[in-house]
Amino acid sequence: MLTNTMPRYEILSEEALETIDHGWRRIVSDLGIEFLHPEALAVLKDAGQQVESELVRFDPDWILEQVAKAPHQFELQARNPERSVTIGGDNMVFSSVYGCPFVREGIERRNATYQDFQQFTMLAQSFPEIDSPGGTIVEPDDKPLDSRHLDMVFALMTLSDKIFMGSVTSGPNALDTIAMTQMVFGRDSIEETPAVISLINVNSPLRYDDRMLSALLEYARANQALIITPFLLMGAMSPVSIPSTLTQQVAEALAGIALVQTIRPGCPVVFGSFLSNTDMQSGSPSFGTPESALGTLSTGQIARHYGLPFRSGGGLTSSQTVDAQAAYEAVMSMWPTMLAGTNFVMHAAGWLESALVSCYEKYVMDVEVLRMLQEVFQPLVVDEESLAYSAHQEVGQGGHFLGAVHTLERFRECFYRPLLSSTENYERWNRLGGRDAATRASEIWKKTLEEYEKPFMEPDLEAELKAYVDRRRTELGD
Repeated sequence: MLTNTMPRYEILSEEALETIDHGWRRIVSDLGIEFLHPEALAVLKDAGQQVESELVRFDPDWILEQVAKAPHQFELQARNPERSVTIGGDNMVFSSVYGCPFVREGIERRNATYQDFQQFTMLAQSFPEIDSPGGTIVEPDDKPLDSRHLDMVFALMTLSDKIFMGSVTSGPNALDTIAMTQMVFGRDSIEETPAVISLINVNSPLRYDDRMLSALLEYARANQALIITPFLLMGAMSPVSIPSTLTQQVAEALAGIALVQTIRPGCPVVFGSFLSNTDMQSGSPSFGTPESALGTLSTGQIARHYGLPFRSGGGLTSSQTVDAQAAYEAVMSMWPTMLAGTNFVMHAAGWLESALVSCYEKYVMDVEVLRMLQEVFQPLVVDEESLAYSAHQEVGQGGHFLGAVHTLERFRECFYRPLLSSTENYERWNRLGGRDAATRASEIWKKTLEEYEKPFMEPDLEAELKAYVDRRRTELGD
């Protein structure tokens, strides 16, 4: 977890915030939002909101009253207490890519497997820059659809001792996640301090579907953290203007957060943002764009305005392979992520091809980017020692500092040492094989897996989790 105390880069004026505030109020009160779940509708109707069939029109002031019940920041406990995190404030938590059906390994693009899921979990455990393996890092095609969530949660719990994300594809799947989490942490413990954080995507525009709502209801009742995220690709799921999309985002996110707080006041929530644009020539989604960068910076300012922790950003790219485009689009996504002080960063490592692919080489490339940015976003210490006046006295005019006492005392740790980047001269680089960044990244992830050490778990507890998975798989199969 990074503590980022650098000044936030805010681009919205007070007048702009007031205009967006007026806009989202108009959407929720006049147009309304659909909730395709009877229990959610009943909760909102009992709370005095106007419900007509599956459409809910809200009192905007009521929404803000509910949102005010959400904590400004909260603790999320990990199996290893040293890896627990605080979400909100100046804290930034980084999580792996999420939701990809395909994997790229070198030049091969293929369906994802459970072995891939396990290996990405192991990589997340191994790199200190990654705070969480995430949730559905890949969709393991070789596991049955109705029970693969059990295998994924089991891997997240046993192959890593960092925080993890729960299954959200149905209410029963959420209940399985909660049951397994209670085995590891204890029911009373997770009631007091959540141990699961889960992604609830809005079916934008202006609709929450039944599957996401059923998961939301279960996690909210259990007091587990929820990331309420409008899914906004401008030109497809929202209008083509950034202000309009920001307004829709606020309407959708705050309405969902209000529902959570009505179910369980004080339940930890994160204001989510997944905002980019559509390529209007091809209809394909675009990532790492100027529009998405502006959306990230604006979202941070908006979330702070409402006193909420927020999620956005990541190492996003539309590139099909690990090339220059993949690198510059990922950096174009991560710089505003850092400048905005994003509290929970999904897709921080491994994202490729517009979220269709989890890529091993891109994972290492993104970790390198994170390592550098986490160095940059630290306060610069300026004091008498850092002025190194003694070195100037020793070297004087026209000399060099390579052999100075100050240099010799610090040369091993004075500068950033890259994980992936090459600083060799051409002759040495060529003599060692002329390997490009993708080739070096391939060597690094394979070596990292070879050196992986599984975190300890009591054998009886692991056996209990495995027995639960086996029993539930049989029940679901029947």
